[in-house]
Amino acid sequence: MPVRHPPAHILMTADALGGVWQYSLELAAGLRQRGLTVTVALMGPAPSAAALAEAEAASGARILPTGLPLDWTAERPDAVTGAAAALARLARETGADLVHLHAPALALAAFDGPVVAVCHSCVATWWAAVGEGPLPDDLAWRARLAAEGCRAADRLLAPTRAFAEATRAAYGLSRAPEVVHNGRRWREALPEAEPAAQSAPHAFTAGRLWDRAKNAAALDRLAARLDVPLLAAGPVEGPNGERFAGKHLRGLGRLDTARMERELAQRPIFVSLARYEPFGLAVLEAAGAGCALVLSDIPSFLELWEGAALFVAPDDDAAAAEAVQKLLADPDRRAFLAEAARARAARYGADAMADGVLAVFSHLLGETRSRTLAKPLSGAAA
Repeated sequence: MPVRHPPAHILMTADALGGVWQYSLELAAGLRQRGLTVTVALMGPAPSAAALAEAEAASGARILPTGLPLDWTAERPDAVTGAAAALARLARETGADLVHLHAPALALAAFDGPVVAVCHSCVATWWAAVGEGPLPDDLAWRARLAAEGCRAADRLLAPTRAFAEATRAAYGLSRAPEVVHNGRRWREALPEAEPAAQSAPHAFTAGRLWDRAKNAAALDRLAARLDVPLLAAGPVEGPNGERFAGKHLRGLGRLDTARMERELAQRPIFVSLARYEPFGLAVLEAAGAGCALVLSDIPSFLELWEGAALFVAPDDDAAAAEAVQKLLADPDRRAFLAEAARARAARYGADAMADGVLAVFSHLLGETRSRTLAKPLSGAAA
């Protein structure tokens, strides 16, 4: 059973444009099970009213669409600092004991209580993986705010050791963020992988295809080399105007949770050739469904999946095609890797994630309580 925490109210930020949304809902549900009250301040575009109601029911959290800009889509620095100030006011108004931010730049405000910031991703480490030369001006000011926010937060978290170290190096931090792996709440004990003969004879990928970090161009070249379809789930146009137009991928568009589960239940070979992925929730979902994995050999994927996946260089579409074709031709090898991925996914559950975050919260809330109790009463003798 989850360890319960004395009553406390957490204000958590989230956005609905990517994996942070699922992370936030999973974490909110876990914290609620452990006795905390959670309010989610939703930033950026909001999903439909029906989707919000479903999210509230699933997580047990109160979700407040704020319309505040995201740090990576804001047009000016003062829009980010203004959003941070608005969150500080919201924390005060809702009586939050602690604030859990999904972007360090949002820590740049006068919060009354402790602040935990999660380094899910950032422009400095993203550019190091996908760009050339110095940061463009439009990214440089965002990186500056992220660096200042990292220093302003009381604690920093990251989903992998690889990304924690990349964050420390990018911003010159004296210590790396603490690692708490992301996790998923599996509806039941992860099932044994089906025989490979029953697995779908195609490949599959998922993610923000417009994001250069996902390396969709290499996936498109891979698709041209395969004798089977490579299905691709995810948006091709981003809120920042980035767009991907492939010739060989079979695009499925953005899939809801139920449709994604149906696709993964067929156990296709899951492929990601990402150049940059701090964690990779889509990979975790595929592994939990018993899909064999073919992944790029970037540090975060190696940290999480070494021994449970095949690895190729991100831009080596020829090697990726060879790996996929060999798995299609070798059902036993495919079944072995599917089971290895499924077993590894079981390590990254929502309970472990919630317990890890709760340990950080408990320490900070305990410090806050100790400081409060140590203060002399008003008017007391010195």
